Amino acid sequence: MEYIGRRGLLTGAAGALAVAATAGAASAAAPAGAAERAGAAASAGAAERAGTAEFRGMWIASVENVDWPSRSGLSAAKQRSELISLLDTAVERRLNAVILQVRPAADAMWPAAREPWSQWLTGRQGGDPGWDPLGAAVVEAHARGLELHAWFNPYRVAQHTDLDRLVESHPARRNPDWVVQYGGKTYYNPGLPEVRQFVQEAMLDAVSRYAVDGVHWDDYFYPYPVEDEYFDDDDAYEEYGGAFDSRADWRRDNIDTLVKEMSDRLKKIRPAARFGVSPFAVWRNDDVDPQGSPTRAGIATYDDLYADTRKWVRQGWIDYIVPQAYWQIGHPTADYADIVPWWARTVAGTDVRLYIGEALYRCDAESATAAWRDPAELSRHVTFAKKYAEVRGHAYFSAKQVAADPNGAMARVVADHYPTAVAPR
Repeated sequence: MEYIGRRGLLTGAAGALAVAATAGAASAAAPAGAAERAGAAASAGAAERAGTAEFRGMWIASVENVDWPSRSGLSAAKQRSELISLLDTAVERRLNAVILQVRPAADAMWPAAREPWSQWLTGRQGGDPGWDPLGAAVVEAHARGLELHAWFNPYRVAQHTDLDRLVESHPARRNPDWVVQYGGKTYYNPGLPEVRQFVQEAMLDAVSRYAVDGVHWDDYFYPYPVEDEYFDDDDAYEEYGGAFDSRADWRRDNIDTLVKEMSDRLKKIRPAARFGVSPFAVWRNDDVDPQGSPTRAGIATYDDLYADTRKWVRQGWIDYIVPQAYWQIGHPTADYADIVPWWARTVAGTDVRLYIGEALYRCDAESATAAWRDPAELSRHVTFAKKYAEVRGHAYFSAKQVAADPNGAMARVVADHYPTAVAPR
């Protein structure tokens, strides 16, 4: 079994995602994947792309100080300097968008009305850093010709289960019935309507104040499954789940409702801002659902995170989607060359833009996987994706690797595919 995903980096926990690696499944998936690639590439190769510029983005993760700030407790001047350096890096790499994590865990990287300052700034939740990071980021990004997408996590509260460690005024501490503790972490319960309303208000507080170009969510909805752990939402299900055939259907409806409501409210508050989601790249495997991808992933967003990402695209509730296609070309159970055409087919005929999330963080000369030791692997991804007119760009995880580029993979992408800068959309 191979563990793949950025969640391990973002939470400090190893093994956040599993992809089942069985030879039988791989051999069964291969013929369908090859046929799909050949047919889609032939039809898409002649298609003209839309006139809008391609999306070239990078994620800047703040949780656990993954990318920025480099550590908590830095001075306001040093925090600002580091952020500006990352924006300058994006420009140097001829990118045109940054996705900045501003609500990593029911906290804020701006002087929020409803939640405390993030501990990742000062080292103390609620500690005023002495400046407004999100406000500065918007101004500085726009001054450099970059889009600024504000990245929020709707339901994560804490990387621990001790509510007494939260600042006294924290909404979760004041409303302990709102939370569920699971896998050593604390989450808001998506099954409570008052929680759904609150988390929207918390995020829209930022959207109403700042000229952000996008609202961005990643792949945390219901939490990733933890072996021998139970997500105890029994009381909420008993109160609100009676109209559904199963708890799974109810949970999916909870997340559907959050997405739909947020989409509608964003359009009213800031119509120019786009709403995007970056999910784990496998919606469902096609051995479970014929509409699924020719993969054999051990996790599926529909079944395990209760996130019906395909539905959100088909309903037009989101403006763009960035599936985290964090596997190499030729992976035996989740081949990049199978996942990209599946998503291209999924967005076809909709107004939803498709950008591909790229695992720059896996590009390492010391990687145990030969493909990721090759500096050309990521460039091959971009070359492959260009066969599909529906693919409008890429986003790279994460900013730290965009800057350091340990095995030269990012430089190779820039040299091969980004010969000149392009303005955002």
